[in-house]
Amino acid sequence: MSRAAVLCGLGGALPERVVSNEELARRLDTSDRWIRTRTGIGRRHVVAPGEATSDLAVAAGRDALASARRTDVDLVVLATSTPDRPCPATAPDVAHRLGLGTVPAFDVSAVCTGFVYALTTASSMITAGVAERALVIGADTFSTILDPADRTTRAIFGDGAGAVVLRAGEPDEPGPLLGFDLGSDGSGADLITVRAGGSRQRSTPEPPGTGDHFFTMDGRPVFTRAVLDMSRSSQTLLDRIGWSPAEVDKVVAHQANIRILNAVGEQLGLEEKQIVANLDRVGNTVAASIPLALRDAAAEGELRPGHRVLVTGFGGGLTWGSAALVWPDLETH
Repeated sequence: MSRAAVLCGLGGALPERVVSNEELARRLDTSDRWIRTRTGIGRRHVVAPGEATSDLAVAAGRDALASARRTDVDLVVLATSTPDRPCPATAPDVAHRLGLGTVPAFDVSAVCTGFVYALTTASSMITAGVAERALVIGADTFSTILDPADRTTRAIFGDGAGAVVLRAGEPDEPGPLLGFDLGSDGSGADLITVRAGGSRQRSTPEPPGTGDHFFTMDGRPVFTRAVLDMSRSSQTLLDRIGWSPAEVDKVVAHQANIRILNAVGEQLGLEEKQIVANLDRVGNTVAASIPLALRDAAAEGELRPGHRVLVTGFGGGLTWGSAALVWPDLETH
């Protein structure tokens, strides 16, 4: 029988500090109603001064390892667009702090699609026989790259980390990853970006412009592309593995905006009960979005063993991707 990557652990971590819509409204020209109407978000968590992406990644990784009842893996893949430093990658430090020794560890940068890309990478390495067990983490601290005066991005994004443990197994046991679909379109690179800090800006004699170190997003075209690309990717994958949308028990899409989630559901012909949402409590946590939504849904009993689960994401690059699995019986903390 062919080899499969099987989900066997699930974890997450959020910073202690909670920022409500009301708190943002006291600082910016906005209101709780304005934010909720446009995004569905009521609060988000943000890191404290000195707290970094790696700190959240370590906490989520430790939680996932405990869920899997393991203290070791032989691969760590970290999805993040807010690494602790531009160089080196953050994953080796995370692996070291988790006591995982000298296992291979590397970062994947695909913004909000990062977790799906990392999951695909780790799964492929397991099915190829390169690894037996893998820790896959999505972690971002977007509060560190947002313009403090930008009410739109400040309202949308939150910090967090989510993680899963994969192991080598069989495709007919509970928890196998059944398929993936990935894509990108570099012609839309400027729609979701931080303009300064990379080799393009650093190789020019001109100093960066005002605000170039902050994250920017062109909301209207991003909304359209997110709905289109997540819907197409999801349908492509469902066709490939032989599931109809009606046969999917839960769809866990990137938690960007409640209107995007609903529009993807409409495109796929889903019922409201099929769509998992936790963005009202955590906002858009970028690469952490999907694993945190999985963790919350599992902890609340919304995801149950045997459920057919579709995950799908869209992010900067532009990038998009989907994955499918049958949900296992997991221990969550």
